[in-house]
Amino acid sequence: MKDSMGVIATNKREIKLFYNAETNKGMQTLAYAKSSKKKVLDVNLDKVKVTATQWAELAKLLGKPIKELINTEHPDFVNNYGKNLKPYSDEDWLKVMENSPKVITQPILVNGEKAVQIDAPSKVLAFLEDED
Repeated sequence: MKDSMGVIATNKREIKLFYNAETNKGMQTLAYAKSSKKKVLDVNLDKVKVTATQWAELAKLLGKPIKELINTEHPDFVNNYGKNLKPYSDEDWLKVMENSPKVITQPILVNGEKAVQIDAPSKVLAFLEDED
């Protein structure tokens, strides 16, 4: 995998939001993001396939292990993979994310070289406070 951020283009005037439109948190986060002065590129995980390479880059931007982006208690995860977690490799976690994007824990907001997981939609405002 490349060390550069070539797959997910980063631009300070643009916000990328990776979210699930089937959740209230995802839709509320999108509304907060759209209240920004910046252009919003919304990536609805139900409709847009995010590649393993892109997920790996997002985890790196967030400074988190890939497995921390997955809600292992989500019904889709439990139904597909069971409750007894094996020590999955990063590649295994990436396959889970590619095949079951609904198990992503929270919306992910990217602006420039910064990224944050949004646990409460109003946190979007704090993340974007430094707007011009």
